[in-house]
Amino acid sequence: MGWLWAIIVGFALGLIAKAIIPGKQHIPLWLTTILGMLGAIGGNAVARAAGVDATSGIDWWRHVFQLVAAVALVAIGDRSYLAYKGRQRRA
Repeated sequence: MGWLWAIIVGFALGLIAKAIIPGKQHIPLWLTTILGMLGAIGGNAVARAAGVDATSGIDWWRHVFQLVAAVALVAIGDRSYLAYKGRQRRA
């Protein structure tokens, strides 16, 4: 059941990240979900390192770190995807 929650959270984080980033993103939905999942994992690691991974109530800082990581990964992933698609068309 943990993998299902990872997909759901990754999907939600990826969509929120795409909404935050200005302009149109060209990455497909499956890649958005994967990058959102990686953002959640990276955000959890940063929260754990900062000592805010387990607080009483809602872990707001952990969620902020997850979202920032997802935004960064979706932005980088979009540029990489466009560069890859551009090279593929020229070949």
